[in-house]
Amino acid sequence: MKKIFALITFGSLLASACTMLDYNEYSGYDKKDVYTSFDRVKASLTNIYAYIPSAYGTIDNAMRAAACDEAVFVNQLSGIHNMNNGGWSPSKTYDTFYNYYTGIRQVNIFLEETMGQEFDDLKNLEAYDNYMKQFEYYPYEARFLRAYFYFELMRRYKEVPVITTVLTAEEANKLERNSFDEVVNFIVEECDVAIANLPERYDKLPNSEVGRATKGAAMALKARTLLYAASPLFNEDGDKSKWRAAARAAGAIINKASSYGYVPLPKLSNLWNKNYLQNNELIFGRMETPSNSFESQNFPVGINGGGSTGHCPTQNLVDAFETKNGKPVKDTEYSKKDPSYTDEVDSHNPYSNRDPRLQATIAVNNSRWAYNEPLEIWEGGLSGKPVRLATLTGYYLKKYVDGATSLRTGSVSKKNHVWNYFRYSEVLLNYAEAMVEAYNDYEYKNPPSLPLSAREAVNLIRKREGVGMPEFDAGMTVAQFKAKLRNERMVELAFEDHRFWDIRRWKIADSTSDIYGVKVTKKDDVFTYERFLVESRVWDDKMYLYPIPDTELNKNPLLGQNPDW
Repeated sequence: MKKIFALITFGSLLASACTMLDYNEYSGYDKKDVYTSFDRVKASLTNIYAYIPSAYGTIDNAMRAAACDEAVFVNQLSGIHNMNNGGWSPSKTYDTFYNYYTGIRQVNIFLEETMGQEFDDLKNLEAYDNYMKQFEYYPYEARFLRAYFYFELMRRYKEVPVITTVLTAEEANKLERNSFDEVVNFIVEECDVAIANLPERYDKLPNSEVGRATKGAAMALKARTLLYAASPLFNEDGDKSKWRAAARAAGAIINKASSYGYVPLPKLSNLWNKNYLQNNELIFGRMETPSNSFESQNFPVGINGGGSTGHCPTQNLVDAFETKNGKPVKDTEYSKKDPSYTDEVDSHNPYSNRDPRLQATIAVNNSRWAYNEPLEIWEGGLSGKPVRLATLTGYYLKKYVDGATSLRTGSVSKKNHVWNYFRYSEVLLNYAEAMVEAYNDYEYKNPPSLPLSAREAVNLIRKREGVGMPEFDAGMTVAQFKAKLRNERMVELAFEDHRFWDIRRWKIADSTSDIYGVKVTKKDDVFTYERFLVESRVWDDKMYLYPIPDTELNKNPLLGQNPDW
């Protein structure tokens, strides 16, 4: 029987990681006890995995989706709103780098202390060779994790210190930031080492564990890192060679997709509400222990067994879902690229004849979902205004929320949730973007390193069973293709912690600050939907990067502050 790696089976481990990672805090063991025991070495590596963030409650119980045009968080006391109203600053930071550097330190300790370890106490065991076969991957898993932590730091702060040894506090407080190119090169080099040494999969190896870092995970991290490095925020000169590097890195994964078993899944809910082994699109992710906490936060308020509403998807996001014939709805940024390429929707039934991913992502008025009951979002309905904590936008979150969960007294249930760090459809979108930006031609390809055209790559996502959207048309201009591709990314990767970063790396955040919802009214069983402005958020271009916290600058002024903070 396959074993699920501890990272994705012990959710309580993730919550307590900060107190378990250093050897001198590890249940009373000293350094020698930890790093001469195979089981404790394995446990210490597992704990390092826990520093990879999910986006379930990253900023004061809210997802970063509520700090971009994907969602509004209904709890007005949450700190997430400070990222939208200008209330964050170097002295009041959120989503900061402490955990990542703590994780990096643990990797450096792990690599230093386990180098050359042979576990003498196990040598007489018949299973010794199997233990060592597992252990041979551990340093490369750790280096992959360290590279991932640096990627998270890079996209927040751009330039950060790269640390590969165990430093004293005095040494750490004398560091200066490495250049952006040095950080990117370090991540890529570490990924290349991991790619060369990690297995394609673990299910046929000793202990048959899944959930650990693989070649595919390292390849996906490399491709995403190079995509960010090529993007306007970080590539101010528009260097096309950076886009070409990103395309080749993603193309390498596409070339291996068949042998690695990566395919775009037809049933979208299998991406997030099934176990790890049922998701052939998943390249790297985390399975949480069965729970209903996300449902409790995001189920509609007002119903028997309801929740606290949580994240309210925006009309901005709803408008991104095309009509079934592949055309944009009116008044979206995408439709403005070519007003003649626009479809109207039925004003009394705006969610019919739409991209199937809409209903898989967002719970809309009068749809059946939780408890298979019609969702009453209209004013005066069970889950509509003026009910306390009712949706602020006219929508409820469906993605990652398992509608088969029960919160009702006497029948409470818990479900699996898988957080996707990397999945194959993202790789295809990354590849398509890099290709069209590099070659200004969405039909260009050059096998074997560039196996598909940009249009072919995105069409693999759209034409899969369960979606069945029309392919990108071959008659578009390049500008139209790019606009449609960005829209496709917003739709396909909604609530997967991409949009928050995409609007930054593309430097379009200033055009996304007006957040819209829909007012639903009911009269004589006829619904009317009226688009309205929910809020206009504060934006300043300094927000493209995070501020360095004052607490860190006070300890080490050499770090310097990001522009205009």
